[in-house]
Amino acid sequence: MTVPKVAILISGRGSNMQALVEQADGRYEICVVASNKPDAPGLRWAREQAIPTFALSPKGIGKPAYEASLDAALREAGADYIALAGYMRLLSDDFVAAWRDRIVNIHPSLLPRYKGLDTHARAIAAGDRVAGCSVHVVTEELDAGDVLAQAEVPIEPDDTPDTLAARVLAAEHRLYPAALKEFVTR
Repeated sequence: MTVPKVAILISGRGSNMQALVEQADGRYEICVVASNKPDAPGLRWAREQAIPTFALSPKGIGKPAYEASLDAALREAGADYIALAGYMRLLSDDFVAAWRDRIVNIHPSLLPRYKGLDTHARAIAAGDRVAGCSVHVVTEELDAGDVLAQAEVPIEPDDTPDTLAARVLAAEHRLYPAALKEFVTR
């Protein structure tokens, strides 16, 4: 049986990328880690693990040219799937369509609540008792694809957005690899 190849897209330190790499258990192979930020700390970690990397800043080349280069790099690496792991760029409708049903994302809220940014502050301000994270299929609509898995994290009375974010991130590190394994073998 062929092991599915996964490309991971990051923009920063890549802690979810690290969890995906460390917990793959032979169920998928990371074929490339790509970033829109050539100085992203996660790229250094990936290189230390002997994982191929691709980095290109979209500045000055426009979204279509950037995404064409990214797409070519992912295809050259043999990617079957894409896992977004702190990738802080919106993908165009054309890019998503080209990879339809093969892109997943981890989002720091219990979707459909709190799509977009500032999820922890919004959950606390709303008086929610729980927050959490969701793994979902990426579609053209922001954070709106089918939810594959979720993990709840209680909101404590003295939580700040930062303290809640730290606990949600720990849940992400457990949830994302398990959900990705299920997704690529369905």
